Amino acid sequence: MHIKTPHLLLLTLIFLAAGEAAATTLTVTPAKLTQSDREITIRWSDLPDADGLDHVAIYSPPSSSDRDFLGYLFLNGSASWRSGRGELALPRLPNLRAPYQFRIFRWPAKEYSYHHVDHDGNPLPHGRHRVAVSGDVAFAGSAARPEQVHLAFADGIDEMRVMFVCADAGKRSVRYGLGKEEEKGWTEVGTEVRTYEQKHMCDAPANDSVGWRDPGFVFDGLMMGLEPGRKYFYKVGSDLGGWSETYSFISRDGEANETIAFLLGDMGTYVPYNTYIRTQDESLSTVKWILRDIKALGDKPAFISHIGDISYARGYSWVWDHFFSQIEPIAASTPYHVCIGNHEYDWPSQPWKPSWSTYGKDGGGECGIPYSVKFRMPGNSILPTGNGAPDTRNLYYSFDSGVVHFVYMSTETNFVQGSDQHNFLKADLEKVNRSRTPFVVFQGHRPMYTTSDETRDSAMRQQMVQHLEPLLVTYNVTLALWGHVHRYERFCPIKNLQCLNTSSSFVYPGAPVHVVIGMGGQDWQPIWQPRTDHPDVPIYPQPGISMYRGGEFGYTKLVATREKLTLTYLGNHDGQVHDMVEIFCEQTSGEDSAAKAVVGTKLGSAASTKLKISPLYLEIGGSVMLALILGFAFGFLVRKKREAAQWTPVKNDES
Repeated sequence: MHIKTPHLLLLTLIFLAAGEAAATTLTVTPAKLTQSDREITIRWSDLPDADGLDHVAIYSPPSSSDRDFLGYLFLNGSASWRSGRGELALPRLPNLRAPYQFRIFRWPAKEYSYHHVDHDGNPLPHGRHRVAVSGDVAFAGSAARPEQVHLAFADGIDEMRVMFVCADAGKRSVRYGLGKEEEKGWTEVGTEVRTYEQKHMCDAPANDSVGWRDPGFVFDGLMMGLEPGRKYFYKVGSDLGGWSETYSFISRDGEANETIAFLLGDMGTYVPYNTYIRTQDESLSTVKWILRDIKALGDKPAFISHIGDISYARGYSWVWDHFFSQIEPIAASTPYHVCIGNHEYDWPSQPWKPSWSTYGKDGGGECGIPYSVKFRMPGNSILPTGNGAPDTRNLYYSFDSGVVHFVYMSTETNFVQGSDQHNFLKADLEKVNRSRTPFVVFQGHRPMYTTSDETRDSAMRQQMVQHLEPLLVTYNVTLALWGHVHRYERFCPIKNLQCLNTSSSFVYPGAPVHVVIGMGGQDWQPIWQPRTDHPDVPIYPQPGISMYRGGEFGYTKLVATREKLTLTYLGNHDGQVHDMVEIFCEQTSGEDSAAKAVVGTKLGSAASTKLKISPLYLEIGGSVMLALILGFAFGFLVRKKREAAQWTPVKNDES
């Protein structure tokens, strides 16, 4: 029986196509990643007719379908790509508790489609025309070894919480003690373990095959009975699964007379490849500069505060692994505190969604679950998700650190008067011990005040002013810090839209200074509020209540003593201070206040009080009064001139 010519031609074409695919080689080294390996090298050769859209896609686990990649790199990143061979370097990837695999794909220009796009509207590869597959790239040693270690304060002043991730739920412990070389005398405590499943996610992509990856098991250990202000060493794990390296931290001291904290919002995560969502390259610089400042402190205690929009995973679960690997150098030695933001929580069926809110799908279907399992903050604020999934936690809480009382709230759940959260905030602020903590710092994600052109949240801001500002003013909150807007902006001490002081160094005047600190890493920047009568006047005027604003990425550093709280804004491009505000605390005892009241009464009664004042004092007093009158008159004229011009020159980093 003879094979007909068309059939022979078809078989020849199939053979040639198979030969072409088999001829292309792809290797990735090292095949076993150790702790010291900082880079992965991808090499390929014999790729015919190289095209600018050819790419290598990254997978984990290796059983993932071609369409469900983690990310990809275009081969044209190599100088020699046109020759059909080349090399790309990839920074170390986090341990996803499963091996990685790499695959090369062709992407014909005619199949370049805007029907399947990423977060920014750019077409995504479709996972067709695979031509080469690498061997698996795994992590050396046991997959049970602890990863993603991070600390947090607990409810007890003599406690410190540590959390970490392992591939299995087997028994793990925490060992800790005062001497690094004296492990035999260390204390050992057990841990709790939690996880979550794909069925718990509320929406796509978190509950879809493209976004879901097994998160492993999160372990939670509590170190107790710590001596105040001492340097402790610790490690986590087990003899069977392996131990982490040894880390250290400074325990909290309830009698400390100094507070140091690093505060920011909206930092996000650096991911070294293209993926479905926008990631935050600048977050690497933020972590770098904070690490510099922490090292400079030596054995002084500090903590980090990240007020919402934490990883920007938005339903792509492996981004959380990148985030925790990125912050481990700072979070394993310095407590890392968070509050919930829209990109951790918001989804269409969230329990509280008033008509004036702008809650949407920013959480990517996570509905706060990864955030609630991977972090554990002080307190016990809980809200059911309503779908049988683990409860949402870490919504509102507070703690003392040195001379400052810190309060965290959730802008994504019910905060109006009468709600559980509002009741907590009121009760917490009422019982602050001002002799122990003369300063109070209040934090949440969405800002109460901003001069950015963020109009969609204007109704929510009005609700925050109505329901929250009376608490801040009544209970003498010093600072109110917010994120969400990816800029830095410092307001004057403000009450009912009125400035109580416009300098950058002053005694607390009776209302908080609001500061937006959402410049931690997310690069989408809203414009400032424009004006309609441009171009005769500046298009982005700086309102009188805004003291300083800038678009530079960075973070803030808080240093407080009993007398003064200082907040500085440090920019990522140079690591230097760009803005600063100093708030002095005027602490007086009850007797002092009563004495001042009596003196005031006597001075106001001319019939019963006679004062002997020397001529020298009269001359000095007269000179001072004359200077005050002249200064007032000059200031009045300057103010009238500015009001006539109807704009204030912008003071920022962008000019």
